[in-house]
Formats: sequence, structure tokens, C-alpha cells
Amino acid sequence: MSANESLKNRLQSDLTDAIKAGDELTKSTVRMMLAAVMNAEVAGKEAVTLSDEQVINVLRSEAKKRVESAELYDQAGRTELATKERAEITIIERYLPAAMDEAALKAIVDDEVAKAAANGQTGPKAMGGVIKAVKERVGASADGAAIASAVKSALN
Repeated sequence: MSANESLKNRLQSDLTDAIKAGDELTKSTVRMMLAAVMNAEVAGKEAVTLSDEQVINVLRSEAKKRVESAELYDQAGRTELATKERAEITIIERYLPAAMDEAALKAIVDDEVAKAAANGQTGPKAMGGVIKAVKERVGASADGAAIASAVKSALN
């Protein structure tokens, strides 16, 4: 992806490529991602154009839905549907930034917890401020649930 190409444009280009190649799974998954992005753009009082970071958040949400669906399909014994959901996750992950490893996230969380403690904020009361500071530092490279979990365990 070039520096001036938006993630949404890349999705549209990849959809065209998948259609030309006859790749049904990629085509349907990219169409689903574009639909989710467009729905997010028109949600609310007025239409907006999402930034790449906002598009990444939409795609993360779609990936999370697929993970949950795959687990439910496995529990119901529907392995063919669970396999399809996991294949869609693999395609969605092509557009997401590489996830930060646990050790790096823990180091940032520990640093922010120490800063909060130096300012007199400790325990559960400091959680919101620490999560916000960690999110600002890691950007889109860590999932919000992973951040919250790491902060919660560090503060307890």
C-alpha cells in the first residue's frame, strides 16, 4: 500500500482483483468489509469519510465477530461454517496492522501504571487514565480488550 493510498481504496482495488481472479471467498469477504466501512460512514446524523485508523477499528470489529461466530459454530458441531469464518478472519487480518506482542504491551502498561502511581493514582481509580495513555502510545497496534486486560492485571 503506497503512502497516499487509503485503506478503503486498497479494499476496493483488492475487490476488483478478486472478482477478476474468480476468488469467491476473498470477493465476498472484501465486499463485507467495504459494506461495514460504508455503514460506519453513514451511521449518525451526517455521512463522514473514515480515516484509516477508523477503518481499522471497523475491520477489527468484523474480525472479532468472525472469531465469536467460529467458536459458536464449533460448539454446535458446524465445522464447515467455523472453517469458513476462520478463512474470512485470515483475509481481514491482511488489512490490519501487525499486533503488538504481549511483552511490548506489558512494558508500556507498566510504564503508564508507574506514571499514574507517581501522580498519586493507584488501584481501580487509575484504570481509565492509564488505558487512555496506553491507547495513545500503542495506536492501532493493540486491541482495546487486550489493553484493558493488561491494565487491569497491572493495577491489581
